[in-house]
Amino acid sequence: MSDGEVELLAAALRRDGADLDLYVTVLSVHLADALPPGAVRIERRRSVAQRLAGREGSVAALDVALGEQRLSLRRDRGRLAGEICHEVRGIVLSRRPVELDEWIDVLARSLAAAAASRARAREAVERFLA
Repeated sequence: MSDGEVELLAAALRRDGADLDLYVTVLSVHLADALPPGAVRIERRRSVAQRLAGREGSVAALDVALGEQRLSLRRDRGRLAGEICHEVRGIVLSRRPVELDEWIDVLARSLAAAAASRARAREAVERFLA
């Protein structure tokens, strides 16, 4: 995947960033549909009203595992906090907090690298670009 295509993917990931609730929800749904089972973990929080209405609740945290890299995005006092972890067999060897823009860039590059080796990940990248 060329640098231009990676930049296009990053732009597509940023597209809904103005509304954080919508952004995290849309991102989590697309990633969960596109990546292999178990690669995406979504943590939700439900208010009493959401429970009574039978709604899923809002996304509180999103973890994406791509190879030995785990990218976490969490809600922290009304903003999104990103973290990039190097993880081997479930053990976190390093952890680095990052801003949302850097998290998106790393996610785009990781998806691009996965797309080079996996047909299903390639379809995910094409869906984001569409």
